[in-house]
Amino acid sequence: MHILCLGLNHLTAALHLRERLVFSEDAIRASLSRLGCGVGIDLLAEMVILSTCNRIEIYAASSRKSFAELEAFLSDAHGIPANNLHPHLYRHTDAEAVRHLLNVAGGLDSLVLGEPQILGQVTRALELARGVGTAGALLSRFFQAAIHAGKRARTETAISRNPASVSSLAASAAEKAVGNLKTASVVVLGAGEMAELTVEALRKRGVERIRVINRTLERARELAQRWDAESATFESLEKSLKEADILIASTGAPHTLVSAEMARSAMAGRTRTLVLIDIAVPRNIDAACGDVPGVRLFDMDNLNATLETSLAARAAEVPRVEAILAEEAAKFLDFLDSLDMLPLITDIRQQAEQIRRTELDKTLRRLPELTDSERARIEALTMALVKKLLDSPTNRLRAEASCPHAPEYATVARTLFGLKHENGLCGFLGNECPISNALD
Repeated sequence: MHILCLGLNHLTAALHLRERLVFSEDAIRASLSRLGCGVGIDLLAEMVILSTCNRIEIYAASSRKSFAELEAFLSDAHGIPANNLHPHLYRHTDAEAVRHLLNVAGGLDSLVLGEPQILGQVTRALELARGVGTAGALLSRFFQAAIHAGKRARTETAISRNPASVSSLAASAAEKAVGNLKTASVVVLGAGEMAELTVEALRKRGVERIRVINRTLERARELAQRWDAESATFESLEKSLKEADILIASTGAPHTLVSAEMARSAMAGRTRTLVLIDIAVPRNIDAACGDVPGVRLFDMDNLNATLETSLAARAAEVPRVEAILAEEAAKFLDFLDSLDMLPLITDIRQQAEQIRRTELDKTLRRLPELTDSERARIEALTMALVKKLLDSPTNRLRAEASCPHAPEYATVARTLFGLKHENGLCGFLGNECPISNALD
């Protein structure tokens, strides 16, 4: 079984393509539920989809090293021809895929080095796949290893301790555009995690007047109350835009919410600059707003801030983070190597259990006077004996899994234990799979 990663990110694809490929949580559930139910994805045993503002990645456990099915899956999910996606995609297999996800979880592959949100997004991707049932033993173990590595990177180094998130970039851009944030009127469109992080970043920079606008007033009020801000619904968007100095958009809407006409209307009769910052994917603000006189528009692809001090401090931590990620990757790759031996170890244990059960039954039939308690003690004794006898050889087999001579070890072991010789690895990941059993 191979681990595959197919994806694109801010380095390989422009925003206009990334926003067409973004998956909402509902879309992830719907797409993953197709696994194993349609033509073209029958060779994929497990799948996890990681979709953020800056990356769309599909991880799969597959019986072969082929990306054709994953590319077709992504193409079909969004109705975009595979040929249009092909130049923008990266493809990683096995050890390369492992190192890539650990780099992602560790914050080394982000638009902003060390940004903290990605670790939660990796965790959520695993939760969604588990909820649908497409993250089995292998990908669950894989993502858990990445999450553990990401947590170590953040607790043992300062890679995320200096503010340099997308939200802080937005707040910094706003400050540079208007000068004195304390007197500025700021509208935050959206009430999700990114919106809250943006409000927090603005407050730290001295903003006093913040209005949170959301589709539902209740959600807007929740965020506004935490940060002593105003709240409103989308119905007040045009009026709020006319009063605002800065609008930061970060909703999950699949379409634009601020049009060029709204921007022109907001600028009618005013001389001060209107700053629009769009940190949503798909975009919430029409790109044509940037052509309106007096409007300065920033989006995810052109949002730049001068946070050299913070980024330099984070960059200095990269070698330490890389060492942690390399250590965790080596541990997981050792685990993957051990999977080659799991079918053999399972066969040895099953054979031993069958012998134990047969001999125990014979003995107990000859001792009918034994009490239930005595029978239980004898059974516990036989189980302990078998476990102790097998611990040393099975541990040795695991240790030799990464050795170049592992196939020869396996052949000799099967011969010594009188087991049937088999070719290949575990063919599936289910309740009876050796991998699943090994993780229990």
